[in-house]
Amino acid sequence: MHSLINTIHNVIELFRNTSLVVHFKIIKISKFEKRNLQKPLKIQEVTTGPGPHLVYRTIGGLLDMYFFPGPKPEEVIQQYHALIGKPFMPPFWALGFQLSRYGYKSLDEVKEVVKNVTEKGIPLETIYADIDYMNRYMDFTLGDKWTGFGDYANELHKNYSMKLILIFDPAVDATSDAFKNALDKIMLGVVWPDHHAAFPDFFDTNVTKEWWKDEFVKIHNSVSFDGIWIDMNEPAAFGTDTDYPWYFDNPDHPNITSLKCKQSDKHDIDKYENPPYLTHAVFLRETEVCDTTFFFALTQLSSTEVQVWLSLLFFQHKLNQKTLCLYGKTHQGTEFLYNSKNMYGLYETIATDYAARNAIPQRSVVISRSTFPSAGRYGGHWLGDNSATWDDLRTSIIGVQEFNMFGIPYVGSDICGFLTDTEEELCLRWQQAGAFHPFSRNHNDAAAMPQDPAQWESVAIATRTANLFRYSFLSYLYSLHFNVALNGGTVVRPLFFEFPGDAEAHNRGEEFLWGDSMLIAPVYTKVTLNEFCSEYFFASFS
Repeated sequence: MHSLINTIHNVIELFRNTSLVVHFKIIKISKFEKRNLQKPLKIQEVTTGPGPHLVYRTIGGLLDMYFFPGPKPEEVIQQYHALIGKPFMPPFWALGFQLSRYGYKSLDEVKEVVKNVTEKGIPLETIYADIDYMNRYMDFTLGDKWTGFGDYANELHKNYSMKLILIFDPAVDATSDAFKNALDKIMLGVVWPDHHAAFPDFFDTNVTKEWWKDEFVKIHNSVSFDGIWIDMNEPAAFGTDTDYPWYFDNPDHPNITSLKCKQSDKHDIDKYENPPYLTHAVFLRETEVCDTTFFFALTQLSSTEVQVWLSLLFFQHKLNQKTLCLYGKTHQGTEFLYNSKNMYGLYETIATDYAARNAIPQRSVVISRSTFPSAGRYGGHWLGDNSATWDDLRTSIIGVQEFNMFGIPYVGSDICGFLTDTEEELCLRWQQAGAFHPFSRNHNDAAAMPQDPAQWESVAIATRTANLFRYSFLSYLYSLHFNVALNGGTVVRPLFFEFPGDAEAHNRGEEFLWGDSMLIAPVYTKVTLNEFCSEYFFASFS
């Protein structure tokens, strides 16, 4: 098995041969982290082939390889986790069902959704607020349509026994108070705020971490949230090296200054942005250009918006595609982003975990989009912006197993799909499968139809049934998390971990185990398949 998980969001590689030796690209948290920074691997490419064998190509840097002898699959993973650090222990409430949406237009809409879902008898533990709650998408602010948010947070705690999680992006608006508090700790980019945004230097583990913590303490005094969701932390940017930022035709915000990476004939600058070989950005653009769904989406935009997106598609194939200039400096100006970009999300997760411990009185949780080896010590992960398709339901099942091996067992997908409109049967099956994700959350995009389980009676019934089944085993799930926090290993594992001699088990990636005692075989197609090892269940649970 070779797994190179979505390198846009995550940088984790595993290789397994028939004797279950695992090879990791990564280089040492505490010492492990420092060595990754001290010995950057530069650009690299990995391919696998028959044999088994792998080919590893890199243009420079030092390469450390670790081999974990096992011999059992679970022991291999435990040995890996002993190197990178054991996973964090989530609070018990974080194992309940969670609900989110990008596109809640007001606090009143959130209240209505919570009311509708709970009236259907669906267990609901946590509600989320995406960037809609902010003023102009600026971190650490509250929008006009969210007046009374703090009171509602208290109501959720008191009347519903529910929790609240808020989203925060790494970049802060360059006109905000938070920015003024951090002028020496930034890189500029274009993301959600309709001005230039500042990206904190999270590699400064003293000053930046304290500033980040202070901002969370302030906003928590206004809204008593219980967990923190961090997004866009690859770091992602919308307008690097484009002629206009995405909001350039908005008359209310006339800042149309573009952000251009420095141009030079000198190799010492240009090599960071435009190396003399094809990069992954080229192939990413080709994939999106050929996507008919994307072209249909373009027809829904204004002519100026289409111009921006087409310029992104056809004229940018540099390493800074959808991120910052790679010659930007981190580590208090001592290191190029080129050498540390893949660890940016990890260091934001570390800083955010520290902020949560100081701002939130009770045990909390951090959910991050970007990951790197050892990220599971500080938070969980969702599998990114998937689509409402049967294929993505299937791959979400596999992704949860993979991230357990990566040391991030608190993981799940956007149930029912994030992009595009879902459909009733798909959402029903995804709610059933997602009830067995350690991190179980329904979330979708503002451009898609609402998909909370109360939207369809059949989905509401299936979700209630699946969640009640999950809740009856939460003590077992909690014990599994406790075990891996102490010893490393997996909460969710593939079948071949327990049945290594069964050839069929190696080909059943859509089925999985909770620990070594419960097998889950979700329906992931429109046609129900006869699963081969349903007899693994006790009769009362079959």
